[in-house]
Amino acid sequence: MRVKKNIFWVFLALLSSVVFVNNVIADNFDLQLSKELEVNMQSYNADGKTMYLWMPSESGLLDQERDFAATLVKNNIEIWFADMLGAYFLPALASSIDKIDSRDTAKLIEQVRVKSKKNIILVGAGRGAALVLKAARTWQIQYGSKASLAGVILISPKLFIETPEPGIEGKLLPVIRKTNLPIVIIQPESSPWRWKMGEIVPALEKSGSDVYVWFLKNVRDRFYYRPDATQSEDNMAKQLPILLTNAYSLLKYYQNKTRVVSSKKFIEVKKVIEGKKERTLRAYKGNPVPPPLILNNMGGEKIDLGKMKGKVVLVNFWASWCPPCVHEMPSMQRLSNLFTGKSFEILAVNMAEDKKTIQKFLQEKVQVNFPILLDTDGQALKAWKVFAFPTSYVIGKKGKIRLALFGSVDWMQTDVVEKIKKLMNE
Repeated sequence: MRVKKNIFWVFLALLSSVVFVNNVIADNFDLQLSKELEVNMQSYNADGKTMYLWMPSESGLLDQERDFAATLVKNNIEIWFADMLGAYFLPALASSIDKIDSRDTAKLIEQVRVKSKKNIILVGAGRGAALVLKAARTWQIQYGSKASLAGVILISPKLFIETPEPGIEGKLLPVIRKTNLPIVIIQPESSPWRWKMGEIVPALEKSGSDVYVWFLKNVRDRFYYRPDATQSEDNMAKQLPILLTNAYSLLKYYQNKTRVVSSKKFIEVKKVIEGKKERTLRAYKGNPVPPPLILNNMGGEKIDLGKMKGKVVLVNFWASWCPPCVHEMPSMQRLSNLFTGKSFEILAVNMAEDKKTIQKFLQEKVQVNFPILLDTDGQALKAWKVFAFPTSYVIGKKGKIRLALFGSVDWMQTDVVEKIKKLMNE
C-alpha cells in the first residue's frame, strides 16, 4: 500500500509539470543560470531542427502567445517561453524589462541551445524587442556568431529610449546600431510606431542586419491581446501563428551567413522612462518655427497653417483607431464653441486614414465642426516629429509654437483654457 501511495504522488508530480494548450503538451522545468538565478521555462516540443525562444514583453508572457504553440508545433517549430521577469521577481512593466541583465539572457540562450540541440530564433514583442536584441548581441560576443542563432522576430517593437516631448527627436536604443542579425519585424499599420520604421530599419542595416518589415493593415499594437480588439484584430490574431511560421521560412535562408559583431561597448540604458507621463499642456521645448502644414480638408479645400497668423491655432494629430483621441475630441469641440468668433482655430490632422473611414467615424462616434485635415502619406506626422497619438501643438498669433502635449487631455480644464486665453490676449 505504501508503494502505491508513492507511485500516486510521483504521478501527481509529473502531471503538475505538464500543461495542455490546444491539445499540445507543454513541459515545465527550470534552468539554473547561477546560484541565485533560476528561470522557469515552458516548452512545446516538435521534431524540427528549429525552435523559437520567446522572451517576455512589458505585459509579461501571455496565454495568447502560448496559444500559438499548436500551429508552430504542427509546422515542426518548437517553442520555449522564458519567464525572465519571474526569475528577477519583477512586475510586468516596461521599466522591468531594462532591469534584466543581458549577460543572464545570453546564458539562457546558450543553455537552451545546448539542451535543445536546435537552431534558435528569438521572439520579442513591444519593449521585449529590446531585451531580445541585447541578449542576442551579448550571446554573439560571448559565444561566437554561430549559425545556431538563426534570427529574430520582433512584434510591434518599441526600440526608442522613451516617447519624447512633442517636437523633440526620439533616440533609438544604442543596441540597434550594434545588432547584426537576420530580423523580421511584424508591425501593425494603425500605430504611430509604423512611421518610425524609416529610422529603425536603416540603423539596423548599417550594422549588417538583414531586415524585413511586414506591415499589418487595420490593426493596432498589442492587437492579439487587446481587450477592445476589433473584428479585424481578432482575425489577424488568428493569422499571427501562420506569420510566425512564414518568418521562419524567410530567416532560414540567412542561417549560414557570417556575422561580424562589434565588441565595442556602448552606454547601456539602465532605466527606460515609462511612456505615461503627466498629461498637461506645457511650454514647447523644440524649434518654435512650425514645419509647413498645407493639407486638404475633407471637402478637398487646401488649408495652409502659414496663412493663419494673427490666430491662436491648436494643431492636433489624431486617428480614429486611437481611443485617447476619441476621448478628447468632444472637449476639443467644446473649446472650439467657447472661442467661436474669436481669434482661435483648431486643425485636426488625421494620420493616413481614408475619407470613408473618417466620415464613418465622424458620423457614428464624434461630431465636430472644426477642420479635419488629411495627412494621407504621413509626411506631416514625420515633419512634426509625432511619436504618440494624440499629440497637440498650440501656435501663437505670431506663428510660433508656444505650447505642446502628447497624450489626451480635457481641453476644457481651467488651466488649459487659461493658457490659451493668455496667448489670445497677447
